[in-house]
Amino acid sequence: MYYGGIDHRGWIMTEEPASEDLEQRHRDKMAKKKAARDKLMAKREQTKGLLIVHTGAGKGKSTAAFGMCLRIVGHGMKVGVVQFIKGAWDTAERRVLEGFGPLVTFKAMGEGFTWETQDRARDIAAAGRAWDAASEMLADPSYAMVVLDELNVVLRYEYLPAAAVLETLAARPASQHAVVTGRNALPAVIEAADLVTEMTMVKHPFRAGVKAQAGVEF
Repeated sequence: MYYGGIDHRGWIMTEEPASEDLEQRHRDKMAKKKAARDKLMAKREQTKGLLIVHTGAGKGKSTAAFGMCLRIVGHGMKVGVVQFIKGAWDTAERRVLEGFGPLVTFKAMGEGFTWETQDRARDIAAAGRAWDAASEMLADPSYAMVVLDELNVVLRYEYLPAAAVLETLAARPASQHAVVTGRNALPAVIEAADLVTEMTMVKHPFRAGVKAQAGVEF
């Protein structure tokens, strides 16, 4: 039997009172889920520094990485960020993260997108400088996490030797996390990673004529 009514918003509500049998079935189902989950978690005792890759054509790769930066500083740990493409923009996330003082090292070392510079030699030189800075962070155990923003793009264009980059990532301190962002991650990068997330674009306002906006894109 259903009961109806109108709430304070004027919406019609219908609800079927849960029977005692339904409640018991729900409790039994949740108890089984909890037991299975507890058993699964009991086998997960290992901790290690993770190589995390955010790739794909969808928006949010760098944004997700910066969210992880906030988690790190929220635990009182140190994070380093090296941006390989971005650099010319004064981004809000850069300003916010730099406000955490000694817990954050933020180096925006790119010179803009490749179609803006139109100079391959210049782009390669900028990538080399950024990698030198990244390599120092990756060798420093005081950094709990190092974010290598848009490194996937640099590797895809062969501005840096992928084998050498992967070797340095593999040699970093055992407890240090590294986050690599950018479209078109190389198969070798995906293979080396512990965690890979692919952002898929379903819909984007840019295609409807909407430009990048403060608070959303930068």
